[in-house]
Amino acid sequence: MARIPKKRKAANEKVDNNKLYTVEEAMALVKEVNTAKFDASVDVHVRLGVDPRKADQAIRGTVTLPSGTGKTKRVVAFVTADKEEEAREAGADYVGLAELVKKIQDGWTDFDVAIAMPQTMAQVGRIGRVLGPRGLMPNPKTGTVTMNVGDAIRDVKGGKISFRVDKFGIVHSSIGRVGFTPDQLRANAQELLGTLVKMKPSSAKGIYMKSVTVASTMSPGIKVDPKSIK
Repeated sequence: MARIPKKRKAANEKVDNNKLYTVEEAMALVKEVNTAKFDASVDVHVRLGVDPRKADQAIRGTVTLPSGTGKTKRVVAFVTADKEEEAREAGADYVGLAELVKKIQDGWTDFDVAIAMPQTMAQVGRIGRVLGPRGLMPNPKTGTVTMNVGDAIRDVKGGKISFRVDKFGIVHSSIGRVGFTPDQLRANAQELLGTLVKMKPSSAKGIYMKSVTVASTMSPGIKVDPKSIK
């Protein structure tokens, strides 16, 4: 049997697995039980009472975290020549079209978000097999296919994230870093969880938000009381 390090054992002892913590309590505790020596990500895992196989229950959307993500996102902008300057001024890290498509076809995927204009999607579609499995394919539903490329880029740089339910009915999302204050984490968590509550499909039956767990990269999971979500 694997030996549990002293730090992890001490962290486990601080978390009551039989208790449902409020959002405020959970955000303070996740900082306390973190054992990583780096600024670890703080993630929320939400099990929803939906059937992702049904189109109207395949939860997907975006939310702007009020405290940001704590991570500088690298943005690719697939735009026509007349929009290149707008994209660069907004903060895009890579701007272009044909040359970027070719670069990605050759195996390059060193970026976090892709934003495209509608008229460029025919070319971007050629690399769908590369971008799709990595969750990088631009999509109108997440605001990453738009004529307002400048606003879209600024939103992403300012803390806008996308989320979607997986095939098991779970939404996984980062809400910041351990270095954030408890209030910053709480604000981000409330924004994400509140958005999910508002997105409850009318066809979903029974308990909608079945469980909410928060954890840092190397910490035990902390169960959150869904009733504490505002």
